[in-house]
Amino acid sequence: MSRFRLRRSRRRQRELVKGGMPLKAMVPNMITALAACAGMTSISLSSEGRFSEALTALLAACVCDGIDGRVARLLKASSRLGAELDSLADFVNFGVAPAMFMYFWLTGGPAHAGCPRTVVRMVLGCALFYAMCDCFRLARFNTMLEQEPIPYWKHFFTGVPAPGGCWMLLTPYLLLSSLDVKNAWPAGYAFFASPAFGMGMLLATGMLMASRLPTISLKSVHIGKRAQRPVLAAGLFLIGCLFTDLWLTLGVAGALYILSVPLSCAAFVRTRAAWERQNAAKNAESAA
Repeated sequence: MSRFRLRRSRRRQRELVKGGMPLKAMVPNMITALAACAGMTSISLSSEGRFSEALTALLAACVCDGIDGRVARLLKASSRLGAELDSLADFVNFGVAPAMFMYFWLTGGPAHAGCPRTVVRMVLGCALFYAMCDCFRLARFNTMLEQEPIPYWKHFFTGVPAPGGCWMLLTPYLLLSSLDVKNAWPAGYAFFASPAFGMGMLLATGMLMASRLPTISLKSVHIGKRAQRPVLAAGLFLIGCLFTDLWLTLGVAGALYILSVPLSCAAFVRTRAAWERQNAAKNAESAA
């Protein structure tokens, strides 16, 4: 019986060496492909002026992007191909799709109704700038994977991550569409839907993604025992708000995320200073 099992295991190893791939290894790549398809669908819907549906497709792309890596780790099916495919999908979902969304929204839809031709070209240029900054940010992230991280950077991202940049960029639309600015708010608030403000958002968000500013990484945040119940209560409240008004909740959370950037920089300065003091004390002890 032992010889029979040994022969079976050797036969399976020979099959894998010949180029066979287990079916479970394809599941994460299919989820990533599904995310890219949702992102391209969002671009198509934006070009037709169907912005609410385009936003739904983009949200589906974000959900798929968030689970493909976890599924790969769960199935132990991570691969170099999957990592490259994920980066390409992220460029479509968080670079091209939101840029085209803002382009068509700010210029009055596919016909650019009521928008001067010069403004249309300026908005397109800002959208291209945002997309290229997202591309640069993803390329830099892939190169940084091969480098050993500095200890005090483990709680922070270098620049705004691509999903966070997409979230920041779409925050004005989320808030204005949820609050129905034209009917319920004074006319002055319509400035936040103007091409001038939109171009500023495209440029600022793109620069934040391409920058080296530290932004908080929630993956490495640990919650103390005293804070567990308040955080759980806040999480349940957030879930309730998502079911009550999804877009308004995401818009408010996006605005808070934008405000968290300077707070993250301040927290990074304190963390780096504490690490430097601790490292200096260790060096002094070793020298003594």
